[in-house]
Amino acid sequence: MAGKKSTRKFKTEVQQLLNLIINSLYSNREIFLRELISNASDAIDKLRFKMQTETDLVDADTEFTIRITPDEENRTIEVSDNGIGMTYDEVLENIGTIAKSGTAAFLEAMEESGKDTVLTPELIGQFGVGFYSSFIVADKVTLITSAAGSDTAVKWESAGDGSYTIQETDKETHGTTITLHLKEQEDNEQDFTAEYTIRHIVKQHSDFVSYPIIMNVEKTEPIPENEQIKDSEGKIVGETTRKYREDDTLNSMKAIWAKDKKEVTDKEYEEFYKHISHDWNEPLEHIHMKFEGTTEYNALLYIPSQAPFDLFSPERKNRIHLYCKRVFIMDDCQELMPEYFNFVHGVVDAPDLNLNISREILQQDHLVRNIRKNLVKKLLELFSNMEKEKYEKFYDEFGGILKIGIHTDFANKDKIAELIRYKTTKSDDKLISLKDYVTNMKAEQEDIYYITGENLTALLNSPHLEALKEKDYEVLLMTDPVDEFVVQSLMEYEGKKLKSAEKGDLDLDKIDDSTKDEYASLFEHIKTVLEEKIKEVKPSTHLKDSVSCLSGDTYDMSSFMEKMLKASGQKPPEIKRVLELNISHPVISKMKGIYEKDKKDQALKDYCELLMDMAIISEGGKIDNPSKFSKTVGELMADALE
Repeated sequence: MAGKKSTRKFKTEVQQLLNLIINSLYSNREIFLRELISNASDAIDKLRFKMQTETDLVDADTEFTIRITPDEENRTIEVSDNGIGMTYDEVLENIGTIAKSGTAAFLEAMEESGKDTVLTPELIGQFGVGFYSSFIVADKVTLITSAAGSDTAVKWESAGDGSYTIQETDKETHGTTITLHLKEQEDNEQDFTAEYTIRHIVKQHSDFVSYPIIMNVEKTEPIPENEQIKDSEGKIVGETTRKYREDDTLNSMKAIWAKDKKEVTDKEYEEFYKHISHDWNEPLEHIHMKFEGTTEYNALLYIPSQAPFDLFSPERKNRIHLYCKRVFIMDDCQELMPEYFNFVHGVVDAPDLNLNISREILQQDHLVRNIRKNLVKKLLELFSNMEKEKYEKFYDEFGGILKIGIHTDFANKDKIAELIRYKTTKSDDKLISLKDYVTNMKAEQEDIYYITGENLTALLNSPHLEALKEKDYEVLLMTDPVDEFVVQSLMEYEGKKLKSAEKGDLDLDKIDDSTKDEYASLFEHIKTVLEEKIKEVKPSTHLKDSVSCLSGDTYDMSSFMEKMLKASGQKPPEIKRVLELNISHPVISKMKGIYEKDKKDQALKDYCELLMDMAIISEGGKIDNPSKFSKTVGELMADALE
């Protein structure tokens, strides 16, 4: 018996999404059926996995199916499954609010695209809002679901008008049934209740679903001769055929990964990718492998052509589906793929695995570790051998996450180093490899120079690079936060040390001791004035034109790392910086003159603080007292003009 019905409002962003879907144009209206079938397949997968540990959850002889039921007269189409189903709370979480769906990111992407943008399958698939694609074709959606092992069911219904109703109800079997009340059919539009249309959509987009997609269809058969109506002369006077209805399986259920790759067409590879990834873009590349020997397994891996919106999200899970003898085990097998390959989609079928294997056992399983090692090896080979243009496209999308492997995968660190790319002070906005950098090095150059920071323009104009530019040395410009960890782990490449352009001495031009002694007393005075902010004042090996900059000792934290820690709410360790001064700059010689005349001159103290503020500003930092800085500069300008 139905329980009490309640009406609830959609969250604001969900209603915005529904308004967008209901009122937009579409490049492919049939996406809704592909999404509902895919969701049904996922629900059955989850139940089969749960049954490995809860064997009494459902009957052992359960035949898993996905059923499509069109009703031309009432203009409805129904998609049902006997998968895991949902509880009342799960319906609220997954359907009523879709709190984890990426709706906000989806809306932001649509807003950036412009008002007249066509709502494409690529956008719907990428942001995980597939269920709501139902409202492309329906003016009301009814969902009835019962969780496996539960005695009650839930009915959810909405017309996409800002609210939905939810109530407890009855359902004979576990699983979910979704009924779409279709909008009035416009001229020349597909009829989604027509058998031909449904067959075409399933064949094109869902042929590889592992479970039978069933539809009850009308068929014709000849009437046996002994049942035919004949006249007195033996001539047939009645019908020779009759119609009947029966269930028909619409998909082939081919395990594409188990086939010989010579037997699989590019189109089949593409459609299978769309099935497992919910991504309607074509994949950039794929690898189809069959490993034989002491252990045997099949693998089919895909590289997307576009990075997902949550690529760097800590909650993002692996996209590798694990099977054993074509029986689904799990859809996010993190043990098979390292974090820096979290964008890879695919299937691994290992017949020697235990069907009851747990995540804890997976972490220790020798076969799983062996599979992971081989998959990573094949992917690294794939990227190394990609043609230049395709690799540039890949790196533009996934280079940031790939670099994580430098400090998380010690065994493959050197191979990943061959794949990373950077802009440099000489690359004209192009990305170059470390190999190209070393090839282009000056004959007398001993180290690979780099600088880290958040802004490319600021790095290009950093005073730390002045001496290097004068020597015509190329410098790597590192603007990804992960680059800080790259340089900590990759300390050298092809025997050349990676050396920071902002930390330690560059040792390009030696400053003789007599010059140092000449300014030693002034520098000691400046250090005393600024002792709360700096740990040392010294002649600069970095500067040629600018008067001051801040640097660190070789193993100190960079200013970029310090900014990142503060931005993430962490408190970095208190490390004072080194104030470097350009002793060739006229400002320093004039300050020396003031110092020798009157050490207590207030102007000298102001100039010391001004040198510090200029150094902070030159690296994109924030000074403590902008008002005082502005006032001091104004006074200096006035004096200069007089």
